[in-house]
Amino acid sequence: MLTMALLRQDPEGVKKKLHRKHFAPVEIIDYIIGLDDRRKKLQSDVDNLLAQINAASKEIGQLMAKGQREDAEAKKQAVAGLKDQLQPLQNEQTQVEQELHDELVKVPNLPADLVPDGKAAADNLVVKEGGTKPVLAQKTPHWDLIKQYDLIDFETGAKLTGSGFPLYKGKGAKLQRALIQYFLDHNTDAGYLEYIPPYMVNQASAYATGQLPDKEGQMYHITADNFYLIPTAEVPVTNIYRDTILKPAELPVKMTAYTPCFRREAGSFGADVRGLNRVHQFDKVEIVQLVDPATSYQVLDEMVAHVEKLLVDLELPYRILRLCAGDMSFNSALTYDFEVFSAAQEKWLEVSSVSNFETFQANRMKLRYKEESGKTQLLHTLNGSSLALPRIVAALLENNQTPEGIKLPKVLHRYFGSEMI
Repeated sequence: MLTMALLRQDPEGVKKKLHRKHFAPVEIIDYIIGLDDRRKKLQSDVDNLLAQINAASKEIGQLMAKGQREDAEAKKQAVAGLKDQLQPLQNEQTQVEQELHDELVKVPNLPADLVPDGKAAADNLVVKEGGTKPVLAQKTPHWDLIKQYDLIDFETGAKLTGSGFPLYKGKGAKLQRALIQYFLDHNTDAGYLEYIPPYMVNQASAYATGQLPDKEGQMYHITADNFYLIPTAEVPVTNIYRDTILKPAELPVKMTAYTPCFRREAGSFGADVRGLNRVHQFDKVEIVQLVDPATSYQVLDEMVAHVEKLLVDLELPYRILRLCAGDMSFNSALTYDFEVFSAAQEKWLEVSSVSNFETFQANRMKLRYKEESGKTQLLHTLNGSSLALPRIVAALLENNQTPEGIKLPKVLHRYFGSEMI
């Protein structure tokens, strides 16, 4: 959530950045500032009335002590009249504050200066490519390889739950476990503290990281308890520090977690959803950092390099894209996407996003740090997929297929217990 200080400091600059993100109703900024003006006026009026009531109440006590009961009673009547004026003002103040909040949460984060202009994925900027695309004698797609080697049972998964809920089995389950352990080891070796968070969150947690109200329709909602199945470990892990004031010595906070992730993916259809390309439940390892704002873009570069190392070790051809303003998420100030090349499908598959949210999430969750001067400031939050498994598995199967089986990258041999599937 953007701060009122930012909106007031440069409203026209905010509107220009929102235009870059293709957020059309920029007039909402003027409306929000007007609401804040009204809130301030009401707060002043309420404070003035409260001051009068407090002064009069003190005077009543003094009059009673002097035995001037008639004057005290008259003053009590005056206080009653002031209280009658106060209640409607407080009611209006509450309404205006709620409306101000409701309008603020509709406004997306502003794109950083590094973000390229553009409307959609075609406008994203490729900043780096690595690895070598394999040349395959036979280009069998991963959904056929999965059947050939009996790794995942999509049909039984659909029977148990529904389409898009794969049932991993045998060596398919073992490959998932190997990848998860490798990713977690890579993260903890880099100083990230591992967590196993709940897989459901309450409304406050989903709101704090920006999933609500923006992506409400994309999450599975447990209506009986008003809980949400997490779309990513980012949500519970970042919320560990909701309503917290940290000391500079405690920064940066580095956290990692493996969780299953649940996404409705409403509206998804066609060839892009075949096999593991798009599913409703998938495994992912996440990294999250809470940092001093002065260091956040340096930390973002470090997180990008950290994720890149995973793909290098997995021997997958990859590319890194800086997302254009129109393709970024509601919450992000700057995002880098990682894609791996799928040799059988002959296309790039997204496997990670690494983002800096600046103060956008911290403002929602009241996540701050106290400077040496004693002043509190909002932290910057960052996160990244390290990594999401489905398309990694798809690329590993397709790119490493041989007549003898699937040849696994060396880094996975000790985790999987074998060089081949």
